[in-house]
Amino acid sequence: MSDLRIETCVLGAVSTNCYIIYQKGKGSAVIVDPADNGAYLLNRCRELGTEPEAILLTHGHFDHILAVDDIRRAFPQCRLYAGAAEEGMLREPHLNLTGSWGASPMSLKADQLLEDGETFSLLDETWRVIATPGHTSGSVCYYLPAEDVLFAGDTLFYESLGRTDLPTGNTRQILASITEKLFALPEDTMVYTGHGDPTTIGHEMRYNPAAPYWKR
Repeated sequence: MSDLRIETCVLGAVSTNCYIIYQKGKGSAVIVDPADNGAYLLNRCRELGTEPEAILLTHGHFDHILAVDDIRRAFPQCRLYAGAAEEGMLREPHLNLTGSWGASPMSLKADQLLEDGETFSLLDETWRVIATPGHTSGSVCYYLPAEDVLFAGDTLFYESLGRTDLPTGNTRQILASITEKLFALPEDTMVYTGHGDPTTIGHEMRYNPAAPYWKR
């Protein structure tokens, strides 16, 4: 890996993985799925000497989005990215489940809505959007080809996959997303998941419950 650093922060009532990605010795950072503890994340960014230039959302569920406004208030230049098909979930509290899990109802509007296959540049890295509907209709993963790193949100877990019984979830879609899109990545790709331990694409090809549906 280059001078890119990835710090995992496990936050909130359901132990959501939030990631602070930054370059050693440089001032910018990207936050993936800021969970629900804005004060902690802002303090950690100060300790690292970084300022978030972007927040990337893998999907719109409450446990991944609650700290977005805190971060954007502290850093007004910080842009919010999300999958284009997740626009409605971000906007509607009854879909993103804020208000249903002990938090105030919340509505968000992304600065940039991303399409499948779209690429963009942050931290001198090329990021590629992989649309992975199933956990939600607008779930996306973020892939850094130069680093062999994937931020998978709640689509792919260590020897598991995301639940599909919440609004806009679909079991058939998540199986297709994993087997047709994520299993097409190099086997040594490091997968940073939305909950639990990291894994690799190769490991999941062998041990994930989706693996029997993979057309080799």
